[in-house]
Amino acid sequence: MILEHAWLTITEGREAEFESAMAKAFAGAEVRRVVESLNYVLIVKWDSVEVHMEGFRTSPLFEEWRAATHHFYSEKPHVIHYSEPIAR
Repeated sequence: MILEHAWLTITEGREAEFESAMAKAFAGAEVRRVVESLNYVLIVKWDSVEVHMEGFRTSPLFEEWRAATHHFYSEKPHVIHYSEPIAR
């Protein structure tokens, strides 16, 4: 299992709209607001990078999520994937 971490920068003044859209469009993920900025972090567990990038990203569900949320971004999201924990 891998962990996707997406850094999302939202247009100022649209935070409440974004949060509402994310709550509806992406119930299976964790979204947290950064306390010090207008940024959010999206955290999603995937079975593999391929499942995320080749499965979800090419699916109709991704297009629905994108249509519901991407117009809030003031910058392109920065996405990285993490391996299983090395230590707990």
